[in-house]
This record gives sequence, C-alpha cells and structure tokens, in this order.
Amino acid sequence: MNEIENILKRVRDTKALEFGVGAMKKIPAMFDSLFPGKTAVVVADKITYEIAGKTVHGYLNDAGINTDHPFVFTDPGLYAEWSYLEQLESYLKERDVIAVAVGLGVINDLTKLASSHLGRRYIIVGTAASMDGYTSYGASVTYHGNKQTFDCPAPLGMVMDPAVAAKAPAGITASGYGDLIAKIPSGADWMIADAVGSESIDPFAFSLVQKNLRNALSDPDAVAAGDVTAVGKLAYELIMSGFAMQAILSSRPASGAEHLFSHYWDMEGLCHNGRHVSHGFSVAIGTLVSVACMEYLLSKDFTKIDIDAAVAKWPEWDDMEKHIREVFEGMPDHLARGLVESKSKYVSRDIIRKQLMAVRDNWPELSGKIRDQILPFNVVRDCLKRAGAPYEPEMIGVSHEKLRKTFRAIPFMRDRFTGIDLIYRAGLMDEVEAYLFGKGGIYEC
Repeated sequence: MNEIENILKRVRDTKALEFGVGAMKKIPAMFDSLFPGKTAVVVADKITYEIAGKTVHGYLNDAGINTDHPFVFTDPGLYAEWSYLEQLESYLKERDVIAVAVGLGVINDLTKLASSHLGRRYIIVGTAASMDGYTSYGASVTYHGNKQTFDCPAPLGMVMDPAVAAKAPAGITASGYGDLIAKIPSGADWMIADAVGSESIDPFAFSLVQKNLRNALSDPDAVAAGDVTAVGKLAYELIMSGFAMQAILSSRPASGAEHLFSHYWDMEGLCHNGRHVSHGFSVAIGTLVSVACMEYLLSKDFTKIDIDAAVAKWPEWDDMEKHIREVFEGMPDHLARGLVESKSKYVSRDIIRKQLMAVRDNWPELSGKIRDQILPFNVVRDCLKRAGAPYEPEMIGVSHEKLRKTFRAIPFMRDRFTGIDLIYRAGLMDEVEAYLFGKGGIYEC
C-alpha cells in the first residue's frame, strides 16, 4: 500500500487522489469510478475555465462521460460570498449532475457548500498551490458580511497537476507558501494546547502536516520562479494539511494563532489596493507575529513563573466581558463572535492554576519541543520575502497600530488555545505587547 492509499483509508470523505504531471487525464476514470452513470458539469471561473476547465470538459466528453454545459462564473470580482453560492446552487438544483470544480479556493468552497446543500458530492481539480482547503472539511463563505466556516464534506475526489499549478500567477503560489509556513507556529500552538490539557495532539493528523513540512518550504526561490518540483512539493503538502483537518474534522492540525489574525481581518473585509487580501497573505503576517511570540515565550523560564500572581490577575467573567467589549468597541460583528467564543473557553482560576502548573512542571521538555518546531523570526521573514509573499504588515494594508489592535484581540477570537492564550493567562500580554510594538520593538508604533 502506497502513502496516498494509506492516507485515504484514514480520512473521512475523500476516496480518490490523483497527483502528478498529467493527472488531469485521469479525471474521466476517477469520475466513472466515484459516480458511475452520473452526468458531470464543470464549475469554474473565466480564468480557470480557460486554464484547465475546457480541457477537463473535453477529457470527460472524449471518454464518453455524460456532461452538461459548464457553469462558468464571469464576474471578475468573484469571491466566496453567499450570493455567488446561491447562483451555483440554483444551477445545480435544476440538473441531476455532479460538479467537477476546476479552480482555486473560491471555486472549491462554493462548489463544496452548494453540493452539500443538495446532498451531493463533487470532485475538485486544483489549478494552483494556493491554500490547504482543497481537501479540508468545511467551506469558508461570507454570509451577511461575515466570513464563516460552514460544515460540509470534503470532495470525494481530488486531482492536481503540479505542471498546471506551477503556471499559476506568482502571487497565488506565494499565497499558498504563506498558508503552508503557518504550519510552523500552528504546530507549536498545538503542542502548548496539548500540554495544558486543552486539546490533545492527534498523532496521525500532526504527523501528516509536519513530517515533510520543512522540505516543502526549503526552496522559496524555486517556488517564486514557478519550478514544477518546488511548486509540486508545496501543493502536495497543502493537500496533506487538508487531509489532516478532514481526518479529525477540525482545522487544529493546520491552524493556530496566526490564522486568528487572518480571521479578524476577514471579518473587516480587509482590502489592499482595491482587492481583497488573500488568505495566505494575511496568514503570512499572522505567522510572523506568532513566531515572534513563540520566541518571547522561549526567552522566559516558566519553571520560575509566579503562578499566584497570574491567577490573581485572571478576571471573573463579568470583568472579562467588559474588557472584550472594550477590545471590540465599534465592531459589533467581532464583538458578538468574541463574546460567544470567549465564553466557551473561559475557565476558572483553579483551571488557570492547573494549566500554568502543567506548563511550569513540563517546561524543559515542552520548550525543547517548541524550539525544535519553530523557525526564527528572521528566517521566516526571509522565506516569505523570497517566495514573493508579504513580509511586512503594510504590504497587506495593515499598519503597525492596526496589527497591535489585532494582537490584543487574539485571545478572544476563537475557541482555540494558542501560545497567545498562554501569554494572556500567564499575565504576560503587556510584556509581549511592549516587545512587539513598543519602542525598539519589531513593529514599533
């Protein structure tokens, strides 16, 4: 049994993966195996239809697969938003068809959720190494102005040709690089969550993301140049990250505090130079802050932490709610989400004490694991720069002051324990904020 066969036996939804140069030629056989006797319809946007959708439609026709007229989004401003979802869903509802999505994250998320609403499955043909959501459970779609993740199955089949992905615009591939390098600090975040008893590490999912991660990130120059081998490594590891999330029905294996920065800005509809900032680009900046926070944590000797002082500073819920309202003042959507998420992970002072004692008592081992996991801030910054991804917050339209404001909000963004939660619960937020944003800090304000 090869690696892919073994992985497919461990994940929940996806039953077939074709990865490699020329993989699109195998789409008809995959479709016939997964959906025998069904009619296929290619779903794409104008660009991805010309790049690969037309070819996929031709392969299906030539193989004798019943096909409907392709559904092609023509709006150049297309993004994963509810009105576009309704357009696709309406089209599919009128036909007894199976979608073969051809494109990037937007096409995938829209097709994933539309198919799920209709009780159907689908195939995704990825055209770029742009993000890790191709094979993940759930779809991120903006609803009433808020980007939300909706539960829905991952694709039944996935196809990716690295030679096609390597021809994608450099910025799209750079976005995928940003999403993948985020797995460095997110892995450390999971270690910390496991150490405090918040969320145990799943060995299979953790290994699936981490075991080949450094190798896939090792040549950012080749990624930027569109080298097929380098982009192929990037694409494969992004697919594996999706499988890891699919395996445990959680984004935990591939997402930590760095993604919370992105979520915060997504809820604001962050744009730069008139365009929505890509997921991977916003995550890249979040990754830099997360790595800097990890470096600060590693500079502390938690075996000597004043647990009594930290516990004494821990607020009662009423006081925390007041603080959350101040953090999200003038931001009703952020506030509503923050209150719900914070309430769900709020714990008593007794639990705070137990969590900090767990970190203190295991700090030599835990800090060693984190040190082995984390890349230095300057290394991460250089890798992002060489890959063509943003390496300064201003490059995505985020000022130092805005970054500072976002940092203060991270403990209240999601029901997920991260290194920044440890910083908050240990009473170190002011220290870390000064380290990051104070005079002489990395992002001096």
